Amino acid sequence: MGKIYARRLAVLATSATLTVTGLLATAPAAQAAMPTPVSAATARTYLAALTVKAEGSTTGYSRDLFPHWITQSGTCNTRETVLKRDGVNVVTDSNCAAISGSWYSEYDGATWTAASDLDIDHMVPLAEAWRSGANSWTTAQRQSFANDLTRPQLIAVTDNVNQAKGDQDPATWLPSRTAYRCTYVRAWVQVKYYWNLSVDSAEKSALQSVLNGC
Repeated sequence: MGKIYARRLAVLATSATLTVTGLLATAPAAQAAMPTPVSAATARTYLAALTVKAEGSTTGYSRDLFPHWITQSGTCNTRETVLKRDGVNVVTDSNCAAISGSWYSEYDGATWTAASDLDIDHMVPLAEAWRSGANSWTTAQRQSFANDLTRPQLIAVTDNVNQAKGDQDPATWLPSRTAYRCTYVRAWVQVKYYWNLSVDSAEKSALQSVLNGC
């Protein structure tokens, strides 16, 4: 944090047009975040390698088939771990529940100071994964997917924005904050590629369209 702050001060010193409040409001770079997705070039390569097929059915789907949130360390489960990772000055109690902090939602640009205002979004939704191949996985595989902290699959965002996204893919839903869309689709493609999930034709077209502008 000290090095980041020092760099921020250097930026302020060389740019009279930026103020401390303006910089913090528009560039919440001091917070940690989900793992950085692959580059746009790599994402385009990954996308070209994905199997294109009609989306499957949700028959038999249940969120319970993707066990979450599992314990990550000590008393902290996956949700609590992501909240601590994605926030600034997060304070937790003895049960690892976040009792204070600040969270910037990349999807809509909102900042929250109560953990209850945040959902942990699965970048590739569980039902979307089910329709794209996860229906044939073991429960252990689905658990790993639902709690994947290594890939850019989990991110803390405004709760009602996450709920509005639901299980939609990028053909029908993208973050309202257009500055984040490139990161979003790079993450989406990386997750689908790693987990060997298929894409449907409309989804692939939407992903290509955004990536072409990255």
